[in-house]
Amino acid sequence: MKVELIQLAGSDGDTAYNLQRTVEAINSCGADTDLIVFPETQLMGFPSAENITRIAEPLDGPSLVAVQQAAKARNVGVVVGTAEAGDDGKFYNTTVLITPEGVALSYRKTHLWSSDCGVFTPGDRFATAVFKGVRVGLLICFDIEFPETARALGQLGAELIIVTNGNMDPYGATHKAAITARAMENQAFAVMVNRVGEGDGGLLFAGGSAAVDPYGQLLCEAGRSECRMTVNLDLSELQLSRRHYTYVAQRRIQLPGKHVEHDTGLRELIIPA
Repeated sequence: MKVELIQLAGSDGDTAYNLQRTVEAINSCGADTDLIVFPETQLMGFPSAENITRIAEPLDGPSLVAVQQAAKARNVGVVVGTAEAGDDGKFYNTTVLITPEGVALSYRKTHLWSSDCGVFTPGDRFATAVFKGVRVGLLICFDIEFPETARALGQLGAELIIVTNGNMDPYGATHKAAITARAMENQAFAVMVNRVGEGDGGLLFAGGSAAVDPYGQLLCEAGRSECRMTVNLDLSELQLSRRHYTYVAQRRIQLPGKHVEHDTGLRELIIPA
């Protein structure tokens, strides 16, 4: 699977600017690219309590429709972060996997960072879906500092863990350690794409986007500037890494929650109330 990691500087609250840059990056992807990954809340930047009502959109809103149209034109999958206006009147920090057919998987951030609190509501479930024969799970930024999040995806059969990131200084090293550990612990590939540049409130985003193999070894790592990295995931390594032992199958403790299997191939683990 050929994956492009798009590390960009965003503009908080400026959907038109962010969407334009997102669509431009999709339009310029490689002819044989399978999947493109963007940072956390790529489409809106980080909203505030004051502007979330104005800028959040439902999953069938104009921004994601435009991304889906670009994905269809290039016949590629896209993972992108958005500020979601839910049907329940609440707002969520959400990442979606979009295929040429539409939204194949959506995930609402379950572990809210301090600046998320008061703006977003935490999600209540983890999920995986199959994309081009690979079972994919999604996480968002602070989530990966909790081993249980990736383990939940492992329990759901994840072979590729994708993390949309909005990690800032001084925590860049924390997420580098976390992404390598989460891949190794679940014997899965992991792709993390972070934002760079300055954000509202004087934040300086740390970059360091990376792809990791099922042994926890870095396949590529970005610096602190905007860039596009391409990595080819050798899916045969999944079976090789699990040949003699399988952490998920051999664990003695299973995470609680309701496991739901859908006819579409979507698998969910609903967090207990």
